Amino acid sequence: MKPDIHPKYMVTKVTCGCGNSFVTRSTVPEIKVDICNVCHPFYTGKLKYVDTAGRIERFQRKFASTGYTSITRTKKKPAEQQAESQPQA
Repeated sequence: MKPDIHPKYMVTKVTCGCGNSFVTRSTVPEIKVDICNVCHPFYTGKLKYVDTAGRIERFQRKFASTGYTSITRTKKKPAEQQAESQPQA
């Protein structure tokens, strides 16, 4: 290996948003994460929405007045409308 081109491998402190922290090794001295094994829903068995960008609230505001059925409704093509209006023999 060439000398002086590889990053230094050091002890790293990982801190979670829930307050949990642990020590591991990496090339950076400190890592901050949103979810760890202590607060992740898979390991805890509790349902928790992780919404850092406010996507759930934006979705609820967007469809609050119209409801979710407006997503599935599609407009009929003019050919389909004409076929429905003409009696079939």
